[in-house]
Amino acid sequence: MTPEHKRARVRRLAVGAAVVAGLATLAAGPAAGVEVVRAAGAHAPVPTPAVPAVPSAPAVTAPAAPAVPAFTPPVPMPLVVPVLPKPPVPNILVPLEDIPAFGAFLSSDARGVARMPEFSDWLGGAELRVGHTYLPGETWSDIEGDAGFLQAWARWRNERPDRMLVLNVPLQERNEGDVPDGEVRQLVRQGAAGEFDHHFRALAERLVRLKVPDTVLVLGWEMNGTTYTHRCGPDPEAWKKYWRRIVTTMRSVPGQKFRFDFTPNRGRDAVAWTQCYPGDDTVDIIGMDSYDQPSGLSFEEQVKEPYGLQAHVDFAKAHGKPISYPEWGLFRNGDNPEWMRGMLAWMDAHKPLYNTLTDYCPHGVWQCTANPKSSEVYRSVLFGRTDEPAPTPTPTPTPKPAAPPPPQGCTPVDLGSWVERWLGGRLCVRFDW
Repeated sequence: MTPEHKRARVRRLAVGAAVVAGLATLAAGPAAGVEVVRAAGAHAPVPTPAVPAVPSAPAVTAPAAPAVPAFTPPVPMPLVVPVLPKPPVPNILVPLEDIPAFGAFLSSDARGVARMPEFSDWLGGAELRVGHTYLPGETWSDIEGDAGFLQAWARWRNERPDRMLVLNVPLQERNEGDVPDGEVRQLVRQGAAGEFDHHFRALAERLVRLKVPDTVLVLGWEMNGTTYTHRCGPDPEAWKKYWRRIVTTMRSVPGQKFRFDFTPNRGRDAVAWTQCYPGDDTVDIIGMDSYDQPSGLSFEEQVKEPYGLQAHVDFAKAHGKPISYPEWGLFRNGDNPEWMRGMLAWMDAHKPLYNTLTDYCPHGVWQCTANPKSSEVYRSVLFGRTDEPAPTPTPTPTPKPAAPPPPQGCTPVDLGSWVERWLGGRLCVRFDW
């Protein structure tokens, strides 16, 4: 439709002489009177072959000396295996380029840019990542892109790197001038012969100078219909050649990163839109303009009709292209909340690269007060949508269990981790003097 009428070991081996001497006995197992305590849940040591016991040495009478307290066998401390917390789950953010973007057509000129924050506020701060406008199509100078007209949109696009500027570009002057088929046929053939190449080169150079070289260009939209002078029907073969010349010309401009969107009307219209498809090498996106029409046709029927929503998705998939909905909105069936609910669900399911609602009467939901029920549906679905993934919660680390204190009057002995593992615990020596 027209712009006016739709739109994130240290090992310390310090052992008392009495303890080291006792280790030979301990090698055959814990000594009599020495208890080895294992921490609950600790793994048992690997069984080892039995070693003959060493006979006890005969008692020797020592010279009189001050009384020395009897040696108390070492008491083992439990071997504590700390439970380390699991590392936090990283908060991996999905690149914004991978998340479907949305916006609305609010006006072609600078007023469209000015209204975007208001529309966002109405949607609870939802982020409009797509700005959509149309070049006028009355004269070739319009189609070359007046700098004054494009500057506001270029500034908006360059304020954030994740934004997308979508620009509809007419392919003929007098684009809404009711030009008859015979004249359209002649104009299309002139374009296929290269007579209009310089106009599109001028547009490409201007967009690069304005620092919007990645603009999405919707060339000759709704070409399968009868409204525009850039329609395909009078000569589909010449029309495809003309599209290919335009894309080749604009891609030849240094610094450009344009993406070209082929966007017919939903349904067959005057000609099957597949007959106008110019080829995968000159198309980056396959879009569709879809309004609630004709009268009496349900959303489900719009999905299933020839050249309808399902056919569009299937065609794009077969050609390895992302889809888009540059224009969509209410129309012939009035305030239709069921259609609105269906279209929003369809886009959530099929994830177009972008979509932009045409927001003026009779199509819109914000600037148009004639569709209150559909407006409520649209707002409830998109309210607060920011395209930012919810942060992944970081689990609370499990605290390390505190090591049990050694028995009273007992001194822990560090024998090294391999001895402690064999014993099943750390030794504690009591010196009662």
